[in-house]
This record gives sequence, C-alpha cells and structure tokens, in this order.
Amino acid sequence: MRRLLVLRPEPGASATIERARELGLAATSVPLFEIEPVAWEAPEPTGFDGLLLTSANALRFGGEKIRELRGLPVHAVGDATAQAAREAGFDVASSGDSGIDLLLDSIDPMLKLLHLCGDDRREATNPPQAIATVVVYRSTPVDSPDLSAATDSVALVHSPRAGQRFAELMRDRGSIAVAAISAAAAAAVGEGWAAVETASAPNDDALLALAARLCNKPPPE
Repeated sequence: MRRLLVLRPEPGASATIERARELGLAATSVPLFEIEPVAWEAPEPTGFDGLLLTSANALRFGGEKIRELRGLPVHAVGDATAQAAREAGFDVASSGDSGIDLLLDSIDPMLKLLHLCGDDRREATNPPQAIATVVVYRSTPVDSPDLSAATDSVALVHSPRAGQRFAELMRDRGSIAVAAISAAAAAAVGEGWAAVETASAPNDDALLALAARLCNKPPPE
C-alpha cells in the first residue's frame, strides 16, 4: 500500500489524517501552508441577508468580530463548515458538499451575502446573488517542508495553490500519484506524475475515496 501524503494546513490536516486512518490508510501530514488571521472590520450586518462561508477557517481565525455577525443565517460549503458555524452560535440556513456554485444555485438568487474567506479562494462563477467579500485569514507557504516521504506516495491536493506549490517543490515526481479535489487542482500540478486523478465531487469524502483506491493500486512496474 502506498503512503498517503496530506498537504493541507492545520487544523484541516489533522481531521483528514484521522479520517484517512479510519479507512486503513497510512497517512502522513506535510502541510505546505500555515493559516494565520488578518486584521479586518465587520461590516454592518443589516446590509446583508446572510453569511456565505466556504471554509471553517473563517470561523477559526476570524476572531471576536465574528460575534457581531451572529444574527445572519449561514450558507455553508461543506459539512465541517456548517458544523463549525453551529458551534460558533450561528443558525445554518443551507449547506452543501458539492462546491460554492451548486450551493448558490440552490438558494434565493435575490439574497445579499457577506462572504468571509481567505486570501486564496475559488470565486463563484457568475453568482445570481450579490456577494461582498471580506478576507479574514491568509495562508503563507511553509519554508522547506519535509517531503522525504513523498516517494511512491499518493499526494492529497486540496486546492490549486497547493497543487502549484507541490509541483514547484517536487522535481522527482515519477513515482508519485496525485489525488486532486477538483479539476483546477489537478491542472495546477502539471505533468510528469505517476497518475493525476480528480475526485468525483469537491469534498473530503470523495477525495479520500479516490485516495484509498490509488493507495491500494500497485505502482507501475
């Protein structure tokens, strides 16, 4: 069985590692980025109908100002994001595990939404809603991450930025298979890998299912 290399930053990395090990995978965490808060101001909540959250990191790193927005119902991408919102005292109006576009297509197009997010994010494609974006955290590259375990592994790529960074760091890539959460993340890693495959849906369950298949697939002769 190939080792699984989890490249996402904490605290998401630990959650993915735990779920991978429940599937019987030998998973190792090698974050390529670190998450840190940035200074921001909470806009007047009366100007919005709801809060759009595409990552639980907005709640984890948004600080005390998040409290000022608790009256807004949350529209969350991902079960983990929705659960984090509930734990932070928000009401969750809708959630979905198939990406931002499908979530926005499923709710009232006339809503005015406030999107709390990171500096590196995937924007919605022609959303019908009016969306104001406020950056509350950022991801910074880790200097010289230890990728010594990468040979003959399956690398789990959660974003295009992670894919690009991994490709920059790995010159000897012929023995490494890549499991990507989206087509954009798969494209970002480029060529020369043992395999590059995309999850059937842009969520951790589908990505880990793909990773399990790749980890249990014998390497090429």
